[in-house]
Amino acid sequence: MSRLPLHALLGFAAAARSGNLTRAAGSMHLTVSALSHQIRTLEERLDRQLFDRSPRGVRLTGEGERLLAKVAPHLDALELALRPYGPRRDDVLTLSVTPSMASAWLVPRLGDFLAAHPQLEINLQSSTAVVNFEHAHGVDAALRIGRGNWPGVESEHLFDEWVAPIASPALIARMGGMPGPDDLHRWPLLGDPDPHNLWELWFARHGGQPPQRYVAYFDDSEALHRGAAAGVGVALGKLTRVRLLIESGQLVVLTDARLQTDYAHYLVYPPRSADHAGLQALRTWLHGQARDYAAGEPGAKRRRRAGAS
Repeated sequence: MSRLPLHALLGFAAAARSGNLTRAAGSMHLTVSALSHQIRTLEERLDRQLFDRSPRGVRLTGEGERLLAKVAPHLDALELALRPYGPRRDDVLTLSVTPSMASAWLVPRLGDFLAAHPQLEINLQSSTAVVNFEHAHGVDAALRIGRGNWPGVESEHLFDEWVAPIASPALIARMGGMPGPDDLHRWPLLGDPDPHNLWELWFARHGGQPPQRYVAYFDDSEALHRGAAAGVGVALGKLTRVRLLIESGQLVVLTDARLQTDYAHYLVYPPRSADHAGLQALRTWLHGQARDYAAGEPGAKRRRRAGAS
């Protein structure tokens, strides 16, 4: 038997998965009669009836189910392999970003960017998972927090991250008011998910003794911040990401002191996105926004005062 035409197998798989020739033909940009002809030709070549046909649609026969089970994984693998070579639209940009970074930093600024670039469509994928660009071919870039050493991607520093003790108004009231400079270790503290133990760094930098124990530990920053807002204890809050909770009054910063972490915010993208026109526009805008934001960080203010003295 000569080789089966690939387009006939694709038509068979589309009809099998949809159960409707009209929908399957539309997904392949074919007429219903053209798709029906492909399927009949395939059945004749295989000498097997693959579908039972009825006014309500088509349904796989036993032979059709066995064929689909054998060919579907290979067709899916071909589609995945060819996806990076599909046409790219430079007026559509898909950006992966964590929910807290999206709501607290990016989205409040995004309207100005879109107003300046009305031809560009931004698709935000909000997730705490780190995007794998090798598999997520539809994602063009991401905003990440870390040390900037991710393999296989371009990584551009935007701004640093600072932390400070934060607590709910209810906890402050329960403790009798704001803590003094040497009182913080007596408060219920929440263990930080950072492996470098930011509390030990905090007390080493700003004085005081770490507690003998923490009242609770959280394995991610989002849960840590929410725990502090619920009054569980005092957290070292990532100030960029808790801005909305502070502005809404759910959290209060307990001191003017700050601690700069050894991780920062970055724009990252795979090499395939480097010449994406939409990303180039967003990249320029992001760096400008990051410079303005960094200029207002506590560390920047201290550096300016030191330079003026």
